[in-house]
Amino acid sequence: MERIYFDYASTAPADPEVVKAMEPHFFANFGNASSPHAFGRNAKKAIEDARELLARSLGARSEEIVFTSGGTESNNHAIIGIARALASKGRHIVVSRIEHHSALRPVEFLQKEGFSVTYLPVDRMGLVDPLELSRAITDKTILVIVLHASNEIGTIQDVAALGRICREKSVGFHVDAVQTVGHIPVNVQELGCSTLALSGHKLYGPKGVGALYMRKGTLVANFLLGGDQERGLRASTQNVSGAVGLAKAAQLCQARMPQEMEFQTRLRDRLLQEIPRRIEGAVVNGHPTRRLPNNAHFSFEGVEGESLLLSLDMAGIAASMGSACTSGAMKASHVLTAIGLSEKLAFGSLRLSLGRWTTEEHIDRLLEQLPAIVKRLRAAAAV
Repeated sequence: MERIYFDYASTAPADPEVVKAMEPHFFANFGNASSPHAFGRNAKKAIEDARELLARSLGARSEEIVFTSGGTESNNHAIIGIARALASKGRHIVVSRIEHHSALRPVEFLQKEGFSVTYLPVDRMGLVDPLELSRAITDKTILVIVLHASNEIGTIQDVAALGRICREKSVGFHVDAVQTVGHIPVNVQELGCSTLALSGHKLYGPKGVGALYMRKGTLVANFLLGGDQERGLRASTQNVSGAVGLAKAAQLCQARMPQEMEFQTRLRDRLLQEIPRRIEGAVVNGHPTRRLPNNAHFSFEGVEGESLLLSLDMAGIAASMGSACTSGAMKASHVLTAIGLSEKLAFGSLRLSLGRWTTEEHIDRLLEQLPAIVKRLRAAAAV
């Protein structure tokens, strides 16, 4: 039985061209980029070439890119780093209610350090109202945090509009773009952000590497202390192969984006239309059109999500309820309750995320299997 993968939002396989670009840096060009000899200089050049390549894909300068271990570290570094750097100016933070936990947990940590927090509500589609943001900002606000697109329901925020408000009020603006970089156009100048987080394994690159964009002039305290790597902004021996792989992945995504967006949007829309038509009581979550091209999210009345995932897995189909970082948690998704779903409906959710190797045949098989599985689970629950 061929296994089908509908969980690209949690992680994507590395593109073979990415692996090929990384390979020399495991043995032939293995040097420490901080070493002064030829091996180190070669490694340093590879890092800086990767930095320049990644910066160009984001509309940034190479000196504004800091390589990290992934999206979680990038979010933590930006949020805690900005808060600590600007604490003397103010101690108020504004954050949307549907952020990834790698943004919400640092905010909760800062609350324990005495920072005050305003949580922005979202509407049924998962959108932040720019007027709500404008009202929430005070003269003590130092940072606004809004993700570019929801990792669960796929809704894309009007980040550019939110960024304009932050610039007008001279407030730092952090954007979690882990789900968008490589999938839709992301230009830091157009978004107007102070900092932006991204992760390699979400865009067909390696795990364990990410990046943090820091706009020139943005004050961010160091997060990891030790050596002077990354121009003193992030201590730790640099991950040369990871940086090379991340940059190559971003380059490939940029080149293939128009075709991939068009194809994945067509497959996504087929799911959004066909699943509610074939399954009574299916609810579509997220914005109908202002959403990631590879995301379709549903809730099913009378179905328990974990049983649904297990049944799909037994049928050779891998999917998820939402964030892989909170799988196993016995609480309803904070994203789904924030958009107004009941806990019961939130527990009956299914996220289908598509990717570079999803095919029409994969969609056919899912549409064949899913209605029968839901029907069987509902019948079992009714006994």
